[in-house]
Amino acid sequence: MTGLKTRIGKALLAGAVLAASAGAATAQPLTVVELFTSQGCSSCPPANANLIKVKDQPGVLALSFNVTYWDYLGWKDTFGRKEFTDRQVTYEPPLGHDGPFTPQVVVNGSHDAVGAAPGEIQSLIAKGGRTQGPDLSFGNGKVSIGAGKAPGGGADIWLVRYTKGVVEVPVARGENTGRTLPHANVVHTLTKLGSWNGQATTLPLPAASGGLSTAVLVQAPRGGPILAAAVN
Repeated sequence: MTGLKTRIGKALLAGAVLAASAGAATAQPLTVVELFTSQGCSSCPPANANLIKVKDQPGVLALSFNVTYWDYLGWKDTFGRKEFTDRQVTYEPPLGHDGPFTPQVVVNGSHDAVGAAPGEIQSLIAKGGRTQGPDLSFGNGKVSIGAGKAPGGGADIWLVRYTKGVVEVPVARGENTGRTLPHANVVHTLTKLGSWNGQATTLPLPAASGGLSTAVLVQAPRGGPILAAAVN
């Protein structure tokens, strides 16, 4: 009987630990795939569809960032935000481009392609590999980054809030008039939480709202490589 009580006690303790850690996330080697897209771009739907194909692939964090510079064509992107356009613009010089374009897929902040051709995103994932940066975890209202080698000038810590899954958007005007466009893992907010200089760092993590999922990225500055990523 004593042995049975001991086993029950251990099971209850394990359940309590599991419940306490619910919602926490720890970095693992990931491939971060960012699609810069627009509902006002007639070339974007094939890339959207390709991102949907890889969004549930193990080891892949797929994110859709909707940009704003095609809004003048007659349809204001319902998910577009200036900070997403700014993020894409920052990527272009280190990737060897004169300016932004859609669709564009960026993997781990260091490789890119148009992403509209069949298998193109999958090939880019294979080329980009996975993040190999510092230990990273978040949960219980904080983000923790372990010690390690930081790039010159440190690294940026980004908080990404997104809708996990596929969202269908009917488009009433512009180049995609009359079409309903699917989007995978749509990003709603992108916030810089702080910097990492190689020393162990802990930062407060704002609470999520509206059922949004959370990802945290540690990235070299000025559109550099993504060093670590964690997702809940």
